[in-house]
Amino acid sequence: MKIINVVGARPNFMKIAPIDRVMAQDPDIETFLVHTGQHYDEKMSKLFFDDLQMPKPDIYLNVGSASHAVQTAKIMVEFEKILEKEKPDLVLVVGDVNSTAACSIVAQKMHIKVAHVEAGLRSFDRRMPEEINRLITDAISDMLFVTEKSGMENLKNEGIPDSKVHFVGHVMIDSLINFSEKAAESTIMEELDIEKGNYGLITLHRPSNVDNIEVFSKLIDAFEVIEKDLKLIFPIHPRSRKMIQNFGLEDKVKDMQNLVLLEPQGYLDFMKLLHNSKLVLTDSGGLQEETTYLQIPCITMRENTERPITVEVGTNILVGTDVDMILDEFQKVMNGAKRDSKIPELWDGNAAKRIVEIIKKELS
Repeated sequence: MKIINVVGARPNFMKIAPIDRVMAQDPDIETFLVHTGQHYDEKMSKLFFDDLQMPKPDIYLNVGSASHAVQTAKIMVEFEKILEKEKPDLVLVVGDVNSTAACSIVAQKMHIKVAHVEAGLRSFDRRMPEEINRLITDAISDMLFVTEKSGMENLKNEGIPDSKVHFVGHVMIDSLINFSEKAAESTIMEELDIEKGNYGLITLHRPSNVDNIEVFSKLIDAFEVIEKDLKLIFPIHPRSRKMIQNFGLEDKVKDMQNLVLLEPQGYLDFMKLLHNSKLVLTDSGGLQEETTYLQIPCITMRENTERPITVEVGTNILVGTDVDMILDEFQKVMNGAKRDSKIPELWDGNAAKRIVEIIKKELS
């Protein structure tokens, strides 16, 4: 059976890597890896592929940055050509980026089955482009692989037949477990002269947070207070760096002696920083899950989350962009408060094996 695995952006890489690895070991499966190039930093892409020990993509579409419409259209045009040539039995997509929705639509219109990994997650906020991608992809997929129980409930409420839906756990946790020893070998902490538990880790990239001067300024104000008590390591997204310049916040950021701005990091270096951090301040989706697995306090600067299990049983707390709430939760962590948290069901490092077993059964 021939399967095309699609990646488009860095969050996809650690989700595809364990699936690709299991498939590569199966003599019944021929895999074909397509990288749409939605994240267009080739150096960072290569670094992630190397870190995750993934094979070089068979096809690199190099669509690059553009508006959502243009980017989605470019992917669809190019992906159609690939499907016409390769004629796979299945297209497997992961996550919620534009590539996920674009490739799913093209495949279904050509009567090729689609499997969606990380299905059923909902923020219920349709202003988020990712939410639209999730809804579209789930509505047309043949196999939906779910990471948490809320995903099962959401898909049932949307009328997706139970026969299509499979609760398998989380492939991103597969990667985290698989590469934990390798990540421990990273020298990034020595390079930054930091010690375990003596720093916080920031990621911030969502347009709703960084494209609005009022919101972004408030978050910088919160960091300014926090860095007086705890060193902050901030691998900064290019979008966030650009908006700091555009909004005239450069001097304020430079004046923070305990805030360290880094270029975006590879997977292993970032995992080393994450594993050893005291807390995380983020607006990312995946980090809410990784911190829950690692039992690290996570302060999420969003009003909603499509990963409610991380709040219900994990270490995640939603604070929106309210400076007082951010500082209050930070102070609780500094005072030693701990949430009664546990690792969610089936987050055990075997999600990729379950997915491949189901795919083989469905396609046979």
